[in-house]
Amino acid sequence: MSTPHNSAEKGQIAKTVLMPGDPLRAKFIAETFLENPVQFNAVRNMFGYTGTYKGKTISVMGSGMGMPSIGIYSYELFSQYGVENIIRIGSAGAYSPDLKVFDVVLADSAYSESSYAKVQSGYDQDKTYPSQTLNQRIKDAAEKLGMPLHIGCIHSSDVFYREGGNDYIQELTEVHHCLAVEMESFALFHNAQVLGKNAACLITVSDSFVTSEVTTPEQRQTSFTKMMEIALEAAE
Repeated sequence: MSTPHNSAEKGQIAKTVLMPGDPLRAKFIAETFLENPVQFNAVRNMFGYTGTYKGKTISVMGSGMGMPSIGIYSYELFSQYGVENIIRIGSAGAYSPDLKVFDVVLADSAYSESSYAKVQSGYDQDKTYPSQTLNQRIKDAAEKLGMPLHIGCIHSSDVFYREGGNDYIQELTEVHHCLAVEMESFALFHNAQVLGKNAACLITVSDSFVTSEVTTPEQRQTSFTKMMEIALEAAE
């Protein structure tokens, strides 16, 4: 039962999938945290693995960058492979001075200027929302592990390199109350909503628009372990 983007067969993917943007981060998670991981996908080098964590069967798969990419992979996982829960675990740029590099943020909504949801189903609002049930499991897991979370709205942007400076950030923080920016969750939440599934987003601050702090590519691939552990603990 493969798709154009996923060579997995039925039954090879767990009900819960952790979804980092970087496929090498998926590989790192599988090799570091999962017992007996088995690779189920390498199409386009978008690596996917299934293994066990504390007796729970869990899959992890890369999504690529941006809403079109996670839109494809998450829709197929939900609609073709029987996945019930996707927890995005990614990196983000901080808009808020309260966020420091390596802090973990749980999204309670995603604001976007994107047309993804309108084109996909006619949804014309500028915010999409995660599963409250899944978010509560994540909060409980973080508390159990003693790992603090920042909770709030995130900005899902279609554009990484934006002309004209950073003046737009003031509106995003003061009007839309966005704590940080990434590029995927608006589409992920929308796909879950239209398909009756569950989605959540945990992001680690990789850089700051306030302090200009920045992490290295290697740190983003292998050092964001707090959000990984929280997501693994929250998975069912």
